[in-house]
Amino acid sequence: MREKAAMANEHTALLETVHVAPPRQRYSHGTIRRFCTVALTSSLVIIVALFLLPLRFLPSSHRRSTGASWYFPWSSSHPHRAWPASEGVSYKDLQDILLTTPQEDKIKHWSEYYTAGPHLAGKNFSQALWTKDRWQDFGVDSNIVTYDVYVNYPAGHRLALLEKTSKGKRDWVESTGTGGDHDYKVKYEARLEEDVLEEDPTTGLENRIPTFHGYSASGNVTAPYVYVNFGTYQDFEDILKANVSLKGKIALVKYGHIFRGLKVKRAQELGMIGTVIYTDPEEDGEITEANGYKTYPDGPARNPSSVQRGSTQFLTPGDPTTPGYPSKPGVPRQDTGKAIPFIPSIPISYLDALPLLKALNGHGPKAADFPERWRHGGLGYKGVDYNIGPSPDNLVLNLVNEQEYVTTPMWNVIGIINGTLPDEVVVLGNHRDAWIAGGAGDPNSGSAAMNEVVRSFGKALEKGWKPLRTIVFASWDGEEYGLIGSTEWVEEYLPWLSASAIAYLNVDVSTRGPNFQASASPLLNKALYEATSLVQSPNQTTKGQTVGDLWSGRIATMGSGSDFTSFQDYAGIPSVDLGFGNGPHDPVYHYHSNYDSFAWMDKYGDPGWHYHVAITKVWALLAARLVETPIIQFNATDYATGLHTYLQRVRDKANALNPSPDFSRSFEELERAIANLHNATTSFDAHAATLASSLDSSVPWWKWWKKVKLYLQVKAVNDRYKLFERQFLYQEGLDGRNWFKHVVFAPGLWTGYSGATFPGLVESVEARDAKGVKRWSRILVKLVDQAAESLR
Repeated sequence: MREKAAMANEHTALLETVHVAPPRQRYSHGTIRRFCTVALTSSLVIIVALFLLPLRFLPSSHRRSTGASWYFPWSSSHPHRAWPASEGVSYKDLQDILLTTPQEDKIKHWSEYYTAGPHLAGKNFSQALWTKDRWQDFGVDSNIVTYDVYVNYPAGHRLALLEKTSKGKRDWVESTGTGGDHDYKVKYEARLEEDVLEEDPTTGLENRIPTFHGYSASGNVTAPYVYVNFGTYQDFEDILKANVSLKGKIALVKYGHIFRGLKVKRAQELGMIGTVIYTDPEEDGEITEANGYKTYPDGPARNPSSVQRGSTQFLTPGDPTTPGYPSKPGVPRQDTGKAIPFIPSIPISYLDALPLLKALNGHGPKAADFPERWRHGGLGYKGVDYNIGPSPDNLVLNLVNEQEYVTTPMWNVIGIINGTLPDEVVVLGNHRDAWIAGGAGDPNSGSAAMNEVVRSFGKALEKGWKPLRTIVFASWDGEEYGLIGSTEWVEEYLPWLSASAIAYLNVDVSTRGPNFQASASPLLNKALYEATSLVQSPNQTTKGQTVGDLWSGRIATMGSGSDFTSFQDYAGIPSVDLGFGNGPHDPVYHYHSNYDSFAWMDKYGDPGWHYHVAITKVWALLAARLVETPIIQFNATDYATGLHTYLQRVRDKANALNPSPDFSRSFEELERAIANLHNATTSFDAHAATLASSLDSSVPWWKWWKKVKLYLQVKAVNDRYKLFERQFLYQEGLDGRNWFKHVVFAPGLWTGYSGATFPGLVESVEARDAKGVKRWSRILVKLVDQAAESLR
């Protein structure tokens, strides 16, 4: 009998070793299996890593804005699902919206609002608020950005022609008063006022703005006066060569040819003690009273009492007390000594200028004895001989100018439509402030057009459209005094703009006649031609003609005079300025006068408001093309071609000097650099075009690496296009005006508005400064080579 197993008790061990059989080998190839498991797991990790690795090299801004979802096989190949088409609305449908939304009655309504009362810079907050509210009504998020700006407002003025009544001759020297014991009687008291017209309601407003100059100096001066033609640098040289004394005199100057502030600047430099500026009918082409045309409001010729107001700042944009940095509360303020005049100036009508000009008849040389540019005065039919003077010994001018200088807020309205790509931005701008109650041409034809542009894009947003790139709309304040609102904004946001801005599209005077005009960076030439080819012209001679068909096609170089200046010349952002202008056979445009009014625009400037609508469409379509096309619509070859043309102009200028200096070696180095740039731009534009054509082909989801390659190639091309213009910035700035950083484009040193190309080099050539020519050639060669390298 088998022995029965002992029962467990308190002495039994809690753990007991139990002997079992050895483990049985389940697989005959265990080592191989382990190796395969490790290999397959490692491969999977490597594949996932390779799949995700490209995300690491995407721009951080793109990762933040879109995340990584676009990258995966189940998502779109590109930044948004519809790419390269527009998101939410096709590009063709977007164009249709922008072509059909603008309406004449809407634009007329916007113009009527803006021109109904005074809106001087720093005194138009209600308009800023109204503009912001309208843009928000259109679906565009908007806000007001404020700056504290140093400006002047008119407090009083007088201009009187005084006749000496006592015997004896006064020996005139530099002086600010009549002096001596002589008695004077008023021979002529200038009205300094524009006629109130029953047909033009805003000319009679009780709160209409007096005639004055922005940034003019207060003063009371009495002295003989001299007629100085247009007051250009060369005009003053002609007078000095004729041995006409200028020191201690008052300058009587015609508007035109150069910026008014430079007229005052040169007079001041030559020891003159005051400046009086008038508009001569010479500037009005065929449409003059002398040619039989009636004056406004009865006809298209200039009203004799019209006065051109304007700024006399010395053409350094922005608040003169904060050069190079934004004029925010509490910032340090600089002395304005080199930025604005210290001699008084006032603007007058040709009606007020007539007695002054006639009093010079027979005194001093005649304009007919001077070069050709002196010989076209338009008041000969009124008995003016255009003698230079000085005025006879018994006549003097008393000029009184009283200005109140203050630091006051100015308000920019900024609207934003965020795009899929936040680091690619297109800015559209127009200024809102005016010297007068009207401003139907300058600037509010542009303001009315901008409202319709914003409303048009708002309609697209309503239909679900989301732009590829971010759009910024800007209604600037303070442009008239010195491009203040735009300059302060650019100075404040320069780091962001430098990293993100694609282009700036400016419209100042959108309409004052039927002739399309444009100035632009050459990068934008191609896009501008394409936009004008899409808009029907209001003045078709053959059915179906577009704005582009009737345009000469001439694109001027960028200078100054409007809000593109800080973008192009300071920040290196490609810019364009658009508008319909008047020609020599069109009704006279009363620039900066009370007669730049809603009534004038409705009767003479744009009856029917069709040109307002046309410029709205061109502006909107140009913006859409830059915003929506996957590859930025720039052409760098046009830029290189432009540089070659600009260099030839410098050569011609040098060869025209007598004797002609030998700058050939400096020019040859620059020519080589430009040729090298041309080769680089040609190759780069061809690469961009090939890449653009490849975007029409869809990429299957399983070829994910091609998606990555395509997107990064597009991004690389766009980054190079975006930063190309910035390659021509020289941080030390131009000689004597270092705020201007662009070495290719700047306002002319003694012209102002008109653009100068290769300004540093040109100024050295004109000064016959061989060292300067060599220095600027070196700078240009370095930056041109840098630009070529940036495209490789």
